[in-house]
Amino acid sequence: MAFPSMKRYYDPWLVRIRSLLKAAQGRPVALVVLFSLSLLNLSSEWPSDIARPAFVGALDEAVPDSFRTARQLLFDQYQRHFPRIPATQPVTIVEIDEETLATVGQWPWPRNRLADLVDAIAALKPLAIGLDIYMPEPDQTSPDKVAGNLPKTAAALAAGLRALPSHEAILARSLRAAPTILGAAALDHAAFTTSTDLRSAPILVHGADPLDRVQRYDYVLASLPELQAAAHGQALLSVTLEQGVVRHIPLIMGLGEKLVPSLPMEMLRLATDSSAIDVFADGSGVQAVGVADVQVPTQPGGDIWLHFASIRSTLNRYVSARDILKGTVDPQRIRNKLVLVGLTGSGLTDMRTTALGELVPGIEIQAQVIETIVDGRFLRRPTWLKWAESAFIMAFGLLIIWYVPRTHSRLALFLRAVPKGSALLGVSLHLLNVLFCFFIFIHLGLLVDAASIFIILSAVMGCFFAPALLRVDEQTGTQATHAERREDDNDRTGKAPGP
Repeated sequence: MAFPSMKRYYDPWLVRIRSLLKAAQGRPVALVVLFSLSLLNLSSEWPSDIARPAFVGALDEAVPDSFRTARQLLFDQYQRHFPRIPATQPVTIVEIDEETLATVGQWPWPRNRLADLVDAIAALKPLAIGLDIYMPEPDQTSPDKVAGNLPKTAAALAAGLRALPSHEAILARSLRAAPTILGAAALDHAAFTTSTDLRSAPILVHGADPLDRVQRYDYVLASLPELQAAAHGQALLSVTLEQGVVRHIPLIMGLGEKLVPSLPMEMLRLATDSSAIDVFADGSGVQAVGVADVQVPTQPGGDIWLHFASIRSTLNRYVSARDILKGTVDPQRIRNKLVLVGLTGSGLTDMRTTALGELVPGIEIQAQVIETIVDGRFLRRPTWLKWAESAFIMAFGLLIIWYVPRTHSRLALFLRAVPKGSALLGVSLHLLNVLFCFFIFIHLGLLVDAASIFIILSAVMGCFFAPALLRVDEQTGTQATHAERREDDNDRTGKAPGP
């Protein structure tokens, strides 16, 4: 008994919807859909050259990830079908792997043992050595720490141990003697070993101050001040995750009220013997980050979309730390290279998922950033591109709204002549859209959002298919009603139903 009452409840709404879709051949509804979805698309990636209105921010919060997820998945597909092929190999990764741990001992190592590794790498003449290792606390195996744990009866032994240099002092000496950079992790919250500052090379800003545009943090997990003072540079290792995937990497970040570099830029600064990193910015944000004669075009937030190479094509950059310590590695794998030292042993690795869907060590991502900069293979999504996409969507959408409902147009005649012509035409246009955007990605490195174009224009076209479906539904309903009336008449007269 509930179904008839529900039908009576929904019938008025269905009538209103039908009349609205039929009004002016569906053009008003199509216009509303076009403008609404275009605004929603803009709110999900508001161009940085103008201030975002408050209502746009509220719209983005009310409907989060409306177009962003589709856009990101599309850009991932671009890369999976056309990954970057490394042209050079400027980076060597010295990995503290399973073989090294089995030979040298479990992690964390005493700092003097790490100093041996730094010395062995430095002897092979690299351009720079970056350590993806945090050391915020004193080494408890240092002689002075061991002396403090000895009983009073071993006073002579304790005095002898205290006379020895600490492991931090040994490592500091190695860091000072080699072109070394210490990595640090940026954090949004305070912890026992965090601080609010980092010893870093100066950053020279050309143009507007970009501090409010870049990704900012209040705290950092860095190495001990003694080690920071000995190293030739400090850098942040943080990456941006979007739904667990690394797609773009910041080249500069904010720590409190100052700008600090990422590890790749600091490695290039040290390798080129530059005194500072240059940041070029305007009112819309960061335009480029440079060092020496290299300028990297960035997004307004000081980050870059990283064009990933498959891990299968970069495995030859890895060298086991065990081979370095034994002196059995080919010196040419280190000489004049940018060397990154990181953990890859089981249970120690900071694994990340790339846009290619591969799970790689975090140090690999830093290497790929350096490699991308050296090769000059940048992916870009400049602010003007978003405006160009929006203009295309509006222009093509208005063209659809004006032309498609015309009953005597060539398109209308074609669709009436070919029953499946509308589906064929829609698929062909959207396939052409995707192929054209992919062509631009391959040849120009531009990330064009074919997903938003597809979604919005498909919704606009749907506004004109809906009235046709409603007419079919009405005809079917009318035929069914007539059939029911004939059956009722036949029942009352006792006649057999006709054909």
